[in-house]
Amino acid sequence: MTECNQFRFGFEACGSREIVAQFDGGTISSDGGAFLLRQTDKRLNLLPRLAECFLDARNQDLVEHSILEMLAQRIYGLALGYEDLNDHEQLRKDPVFGILAGREELDAPLAGKSTLNRMELGIGAKDRYKKITFWKQALDELLVKLFIESRQEAPAEIVLDVDTTDLPLHGKQEGRFFHGYYDEYCYLPLYIFCGEHVLCARLRESNHDASFGSLVEIQRIVVQIRAAWPEVKIILRGDSGFCRNELMSWCENNGVDFVLGLARNQRLRKIIGVQMQEATQQWNQTGKPARVFTEFGYQTKKRKTAGWSRERRVVAKAEHIDGKENPRFVVTSLAAEAWAGKALYEELYCARGDMENRIKEQFSLFADRVSTETMRANQMRLYLSTMAYVLVSGLRRLGLKATELAEAQVSTIRTKILKIGAQIRVTVRKVWVSMASSYPWPDLYQQIWTNLHC
Repeated sequence: MTECNQFRFGFEACGSREIVAQFDGGTISSDGGAFLLRQTDKRLNLLPRLAECFLDARNQDLVEHSILEMLAQRIYGLALGYEDLNDHEQLRKDPVFGILAGREELDAPLAGKSTLNRMELGIGAKDRYKKITFWKQALDELLVKLFIESRQEAPAEIVLDVDTTDLPLHGKQEGRFFHGYYDEYCYLPLYIFCGEHVLCARLRESNHDASFGSLVEIQRIVVQIRAAWPEVKIILRGDSGFCRNELMSWCENNGVDFVLGLARNQRLRKIIGVQMQEATQQWNQTGKPARVFTEFGYQTKKRKTAGWSRERRVVAKAEHIDGKENPRFVVTSLAAEAWAGKALYEELYCARGDMENRIKEQFSLFADRVSTETMRANQMRLYLSTMAYVLVSGLRRLGLKATELAEAQVSTIRTKILKIGAQIRVTVRKVWVSMASSYPWPDLYQQIWTNLHC
């Protein structure tokens, strides 16, 4: 290393010692913890089954990078914080990524950004240039199958959370519309979760109602779950955007219970007028938030194109906070004997807030990188970020159980567990991974590794 390639720093904290930095450390990676993800994939058998959801029409005698290898590159890259395809121009030569992708010859580079991009751009039909495509149905079924496999025995009851979010658009993508509520051009994907498990990630245009297409997705998920667990009780939970007669009627006719937010209006406000007065009096006396719960049978006024087909149970929270009224309503098929009004709202309905944390984790895995031209290609990117979430969530569930990070967010897991400086040495018989001696949680790492090998 020549003098011109050295970097000299003077810091008072080092006293009289001079700091000299130079690029002579050998092959060092910042992703030494990534092998925990690879072990998680072995437990889940995720990537091999994901590769089976693709059609590869390339001449296999000339193929250098398999579908499985390219999917491993992209999904491990997202999990480790590399959001852009351009990152893989450097990562393709990283021995850690070679190991993660299952490469025998670690000296040979992985796929570059252009090859990976072609994998995402399949159009689902014969094309001389776009020879790789995927089956949406197979990918959707895999997500539900992974959830079912996570349980050793059938649960007595599960809650399906349904919600939507916005993915901002900054180009001229297909299906680009301006959404007034979010005040931006965006997509409006639909997510369905059960606890921390994602069952659906459907990309949609934003010029539709929040519930648009949700019934179709819920139907297929319920059918697949009941094929595995015929006796399971299913509760559907969502906000007022999904309080639609078509959805509620289907649930009632198919043995699925629901608890859904109900948008407030003057008619509902009038019904709980006495309770609102009581809540206001309590607030005036104590200066603290006051809540009074009540319930009643309710049916919307019938219109030509909308309206409820029957009367349903509504639970209301007459609330007064910060000097103003804040009434809230939910509609449910659950009986009062099973769920009293206060418990139904505070314990069951409000628990849907955890799904918002799960959606935020999708953004930590770059679900908002929907910058390709077509809806299909952007749906592929949404699938990739979803599978990266499944992988990291699997690490949390299987590896971090009974540890201090058992409920950690994806971004925290990446920072504390996956981002470990390591020197990589490749010999004829072994790959030596020498992780930083200064890593602060070696005992935790060892416990995770033990959990994943149970």
